[in-house]
Amino acid sequence: MSFTETTRTSWFTKLKNGVVGTLIGVVLILVAVYFLFWNEGRAIHTYQALVEGAGKVVSIDSASVDAANEGKLVHITGPVKPNGEVVDPQFDIRADGALAVRRNVEMYQWVEKSESKTEKNVGGSEDTTTTYSYSKEWSSRRVDSSDFKVQSGHENPDFAVPANTVTVDTANVGAFVLDGSSVANLGDQKTIALTQADADRMADNIATSRPVRLNQGEVYIGTSSTSPQVGDLKVRFERTDLAEASFVGKQQGDAIVADTMSNGNEVFLSAAGKKDAPAMFKQAQDENTIITWIIRVAGLIGIFIGFQLFFGLFGVIGDVIPFIGSIVRGGTSIIALILTLIVGPITIAVGWFAYRPLLALAIIGAGVLIAAGLIFLRRKGTDAAPAQPVVLGRG
Repeated sequence: MSFTETTRTSWFTKLKNGVVGTLIGVVLILVAVYFLFWNEGRAIHTYQALVEGAGKVVSIDSASVDAANEGKLVHITGPVKPNGEVVDPQFDIRADGALAVRRNVEMYQWVEKSESKTEKNVGGSEDTTTTYSYSKEWSSRRVDSSDFKVQSGHENPDFAVPANTVTVDTANVGAFVLDGSSVANLGDQKTIALTQADADRMADNIATSRPVRLNQGEVYIGTSSTSPQVGDLKVRFERTDLAEASFVGKQQGDAIVADTMSNGNEVFLSAAGKKDAPAMFKQAQDENTIITWIIRVAGLIGIFIGFQLFFGLFGVIGDVIPFIGSIVRGGTSIIALILTLIVGPITIAVGWFAYRPLLALAIIGAGVLIAAGLIFLRRKGTDAAPAQPVVLGRG
C-alpha cells in the first residue's frame, strides 16, 4: 500500500529557507567547535585521573573487609551474590539468584517509509515527488501513527503492556557491597521460560480484550501468532546473571564507591569476570581514546554540515538556472570541506594547548630545536664543502 504526492517549492520560499539555514549553520558551527574544545579537556582530565588511579590502586582480597584500607582506592575480584530477590512488579515473575529481571515487549504495528525525488525548474522553483509506503512490523517501541501522511487505516494502539526492568538494590562481591545496577550492567541475559500459570496470571493483570496465551515459553497477546494483527503483543522475560566480577573504587566501610582524583574526576571501574587492575585501567584508557575520537569525528561532521548550511544560500541563488545551482553547490561543498579541515584541527590543537600548556610548549620547543639543529647542520655542511675548480675552455 502506497501514496504519492507532488509538492512545489517556490524560489522565494527556498530563498527564505536558505537564510534560515545560514543562521542555523552558524549556530551549528559554534556548537561543534565548543564540543571539540570541551572534548579535549574531558579526554585529558580522564587520562590524568586514570594515570593517578593506576599509580595508587591497591589490590586486596575481597573475602574480607580490612579497615586498614578505609578510604583507599582498591581493586577487588570475587564471586557475585545478589542481595534479595528480583520480582516483576506487575506479573510476579521471579528469578531466584538473578541480578535483574527484564520485561521485553514487542508490538505488531504499522510503519511508514518514504522516498523522495526532486526536480529543479528554471526560475529557481523545484518539484518534490514523495511516495509513502506502509507495512506491518514487530517493534519494541511504539510508532506514532499520528505523524503518518495517511493516518486512516494505519492507526497504531498504545502498548497494553509496557517494558520494564527490575534490578536488585545491592549485590555482594565477596565481602563487599556494591550498587545493584553497577553489577547487573555486567551480567549476561538469559530467557526465562514462562509456564501456563504465569500466562494465566498475566491474563488477569492485562487490560485487553485480546486472548493471552503461552507460546513457546513466551506470552502472546492476540488471536494467532502465525497471523498477527496490528496491536498484537509478544512478551518475554529475561534474567541477568553474573558469577564473578572485578571492581576498582574507594573502600568506604564495606562498600566500593567512586573515588575522586586530585583533578576532580571520579574513578570507578568494573568488569565481568576476573581481571587484574592494570588490565582494567588499560581498558579504561582505550575506551577514553575511542570516545575522544568519536566526538572528534562527530564534531568535524557537525562543522562540515554547518558550513554547508552557511553557504547553502548561494546554491539557492544559483538555482534560478538549475545547472548553475548544482555547480555552485559543488564549489561550496569543497570550500566547506577545506574550512572544516582548517577550523576542526585548529580547535582541537587550541583545546589541547589550553588544557596542557606546559607539555604543548615543550613539544613546540622541541620541534623548534630540532628544526634549528637541522638548519645548522645543513649550513655547516654547505660551508665545509670544498670549492670546485673552475676550468676555462681554450680558444
